[in-house]
Amino acid sequence: MTLVKDITHYLEQIAPLSYQESYDNAGLIVGNPQNEVTGVLVTLDSTEAVVDEAIAKGCNLIVAHHPIVFKGLKKLNGKNYVERTVIKAIKNDIAVYAIHTNLDHVMGGVNSMIAERLHLQNVRILSPKSDTLLKLVSFVPTEATQKVLDALYEAGVGAIGNYDHCSFRVNGTGTFRPNEAAQPHIGSAYKDEEVTEDRIEVIFPAYMEGKVLSTLKQAHPYEEVAYYCSTLRNQHQEVGAGTVGELPEPMTNDDFLTYLKEKMDLNVIRHTAFIGDSIRKVAVCGGAGGFLLNNAVQAKADVFVTADYKYHEFFDADGRILICDIGHYESEVYTKELLQRYLSKKFVNFATILSETNTNPVFYRS
Repeated sequence: MTLVKDITHYLEQIAPLSYQESYDNAGLIVGNPQNEVTGVLVTLDSTEAVVDEAIAKGCNLIVAHHPIVFKGLKKLNGKNYVERTVIKAIKNDIAVYAIHTNLDHVMGGVNSMIAERLHLQNVRILSPKSDTLLKLVSFVPTEATQKVLDALYEAGVGAIGNYDHCSFRVNGTGTFRPNEAAQPHIGSAYKDEEVTEDRIEVIFPAYMEGKVLSTLKQAHPYEEVAYYCSTLRNQHQEVGAGTVGELPEPMTNDDFLTYLKEKMDLNVIRHTAFIGDSIRKVAVCGGAGGFLLNNAVQAKADVFVTADYKYHEFFDADGRILICDIGHYESEVYTKELLQRYLSKKFVNFATILSETNTNPVFYRS
């Protein structure tokens, strides 16, 4: 039996809620986390039509990219589409979960999906986040060091880029004196003790702090474990906004636009003037990504693929880069496939269904 909370916990291991922007509202918006899941409908947006589709297909959990509720609701009387959608979901006992800017900010997320469709190589985060890593320092009797480190590695610490099991240790002498209530691993009450210890240091994502400290205390032989955690200013190369990579082969500007339309199934591309003779390095950001323009330029990208550009913002290209606005919906619609891929791989006892409802509010006439 799979519960709603099992799904949400799994998704939050892929895209922790702590990675969402302050304005966002990712997470379980409607529904009881203890309910058994009968089916999952994956969509870009939660709308009344999507709830109707979930009812028709026997799905009691909707996993959406965009939250249906961004701001606090003071009333629920059905006066707008947000309230009507929430009311319909509650009436039909359908949970609604959103995985938004937290999924934007991880490798293997929204922007990685765009990069995959464009067959980009050497993909990396365009604007890595800072203050998302912690360093753990602890002091372990030398004979127990490897056991403690192995437990911490299993919990997920010590990963740096393409490397794992990363740590630092230095040997020294630890001192302590137990009192009469202590049950020391070594020593006796009111007697000063000296122990050969290793100072170990490892880094890990801040959202894992509770799990890591619990693991440390379980694996450590001492009754009282000496440790401290400190926040690192380091950029987390696996967490941040946008991605950048290279095409397999350079293309002319015209050929790239044709390629972009084909791979992203576009009706139209709004873009700035062509610059240079070819396109090789491509920066991408699903949704409204104009805030990353300077990052794309600094990365020496030839083109920046994103959405929601305003007229005056196109001038900011200033002959430095080709901006391609492909539309908000168009840039993120394949997130549905990404989420279905994750859920289908993990959960096989119910159906994970791609929504057939086109939620794009923008229409084009050619």
